[in-house]
Amino acid sequence: MKYIVLVLIGLFSFSLMGQSENITTQLFDSYDNYKESSIGKRRIKRADIQPLIDKYSNNKKFKVKKVGTSIGGKYLSLISIGTGEINVFLWSQMHGDEPTATQAIFDILNFFDSSDFKTEKDAILANLTVHFLPMLNPDGAELFQRRNLLGIDINRDALRLQSPESQTLKRVRDSLDADFGFNLHDQSTYYNAERTEKPATISYLAPAYNYEKDINETRGNAMKIIVFMNDILQKYAPGQVGRYNDDFEPRAFGDNIQKWGTSTILIESGGYAGDIEKQEIRKLNYTSILSAIYTIAKKSYEAISIDEYEKIPENDRKLFDLKITGATYNLMGNTYTIDLGINQVEVDYPDHNSFWYSSRVLDQGDLSTYYGYETVDASGYTIKQAKAYPTTLNTFEEVKALNFKNILKQGYGYVPMSTIPLKQVNSPFPVHLIGKKYTVPELNLMPGINPTFFLEKDGKIEYAIINGFLVNLKESIINVPNGMIYR
Repeated sequence: MKYIVLVLIGLFSFSLMGQSENITTQLFDSYDNYKESSIGKRRIKRADIQPLIDKYSNNKKFKVKKVGTSIGGKYLSLISIGTGEINVFLWSQMHGDEPTATQAIFDILNFFDSSDFKTEKDAILANLTVHFLPMLNPDGAELFQRRNLLGIDINRDALRLQSPESQTLKRVRDSLDADFGFNLHDQSTYYNAERTEKPATISYLAPAYNYEKDINETRGNAMKIIVFMNDILQKYAPGQVGRYNDDFEPRAFGDNIQKWGTSTILIESGGYAGDIEKQEIRKLNYTSILSAIYTIAKKSYEAISIDEYEKIPENDRKLFDLKITGATYNLMGNTYTIDLGINQVEVDYPDHNSFWYSSRVLDQGDLSTYYGYETVDASGYTIKQAKAYPTTLNTFEEVKALNFKNILKQGYGYVPMSTIPLKQVNSPFPVHLIGKKYTVPELNLMPGINPTFFLEKDGKIEYAIINGFLVNLKESIINVPNGMIYR
């Protein structure tokens, strides 16, 4: 009899999980119906989300209240929906330059405000009350920086609670006595799933609550939810999920919120090829978080084995934007074979609404254990110095009129100008602009330099690398967002 009961329980749990998978597919496929179109870039500000918060303040389905104020005087709002006894608490953008999940939160709110998925939403809202605290660090978001105006990392302020943002997070968590917590972040796009070339598009962690890394029911439930979410993401980003090291950090909010009795799931949004503004990753957040909320409401996660948690590959950090392998490099009369790892580094414009690139060589030598979003096998190619164009030009219009493909094929990566406007911080062309007194230095490859050179084979230049961006000169497209200016 006991065996029959266990089988029935197992079949019931399997049935519930099957329902969840079904719903996940529907959520993913219908995502565009709920995507909040007003916030489609990473550098969002509090002013961008305030109209959305106001919209939900005037919607009877939701409860919106001010729960705190940032150092800079910006409101921190909590948006709640549902009547269930189980409290699920999601907070985002504790770090101001980590906005992917903030955008996904407003997509999820749009979902709850729709008339679709009525059966599933009724199940969620009858069993759960879901609370969202988007953009915990609005001052950091204004400057697109990690830290708040006090200059501290809010995620290392769980003990001292020095900043008002930290105090708000602690107070809200305690007032809700939240059963589940989603700690929503972005991570570097250069993380990869351990020992693979695939980016860690999403990484998870069920934070430890002590140095021994014990697993109690609270932490175990977080692990089960993560296993569930990982299974979902494998359908849409196979092999692109990582797991953070779970060493205990006594100052961190995730570790402490786990210790305070909330099953805490850390979600980090990383990189996805071609997704500079992380809109595909936003969609993955939306789908996996909503699916997790549903499985919490249905309690189908309870049947999941936590043993599967340890099978998720750990995060590694061995990705470059561009990896060049096996190139021949001539230095001081000798010939060497060298790999180059290049990252396309973003630099914000003063308004922190957009950015340009100032790329760097990050590493060189034997990079056989590293990977690239883009990789070029340069075996048989020789690295060649970029030269200055022989004619000094006077205006941007004259530069714009150049046939860039032709001058790149001739090995010119720099264009002299008689004057360069002081307000211009970068070259809007796929070449560098230099002042008439500037002398192009001899190429000396070292970590930290701007990667600008050519790859030549059999006396013919076939590739240009301008400001860290690869140009295949056998193709018509030149995809270099900007060059540099050297006055």
